[in-house]
Amino acid sequence: MALQPFYGETRYERFLRQHVDPTVTGGNNLYCNVMMQTRGMTSPVCKKLNTFIHENIGTINNICSTPNIQCKNGKMNCHEGVVRVTDCAHIRSSSAPYCSDRAIMGGDQPLICNYQAKASTRPVVIACEGNPLVPVHFDS
Repeated sequence: MALQPFYGETRYERFLRQHVDPTVTGGNNLYCNVMMQTRGMTSPVCKKLNTFIHENIGTINNICSTPNIQCKNGKMNCHEGVVRVTDCAHIRSSSAPYCSDRAIMGGDQPLICNYQAKASTRPVVIACEGNPLVPVHFDS
């Protein structure tokens, strides 16, 4: 599933929005529920899986200077590093409480997306592009 970028957002900015949170070292289920919503990954559908990296951007950018490895799509612009992460896996969705204004205007009820968190330190693979190289895609 491809999420639409926020208006005017570069691939690097999208990567930062979707995958970088240096303010914590690991998250729980509530963390995932809040972050997935506030970072724009629950509308129009709940993103199935997302990983937040809990390192400063300099550490993440440095992964781009490690040796190239093959990405899932076959390109050779991926790089691997070990970082602190929270993996957020979608477990269920439910409709938001009934809102008469939305019903009157003909809108659908918004989804409430619930996630299960798994915090760990593990290898990640990211795709990098540009000059200088910056992360633009979380591969695994």
